[in-house]
Amino acid sequence: MKVLILNEAEQDLIDGFRFYETQSAGLGDYFLDSLFSDIDSLHLYAGIHAKHFGYHRMLSKRFPFAIYYRAEKNVVKVHAILDCRRDPSRTGDRLK
Repeated sequence: MKVLILNEAEQDLIDGFRFYETQSAGLGDYFLDSLFSDIDSLHLYAGIHAKHFGYHRMLSKRFPFAIYYRAEKNVVKVHAILDCRRDPSRTGDRLK
């Protein structure tokens, strides 16, 4: 199964990297490695996660982030990678 990270989700990764890198040098790289590992697992586990706001939601294993995606035939499209500590209404607005 092919996994595509859409532009909005890519920007979410960049924003997360910048935030964690300002917290501690190298933490941004660890953030990206962790999230890409989670995203890579979608090759095997796409579609098994509960739906929220019309998207499947996979929670990251190491950071408080949720990966919102849709699985279509042989393609998984990652639409957003959002911080779970933010207001849930903001998440809903973003995913509409």
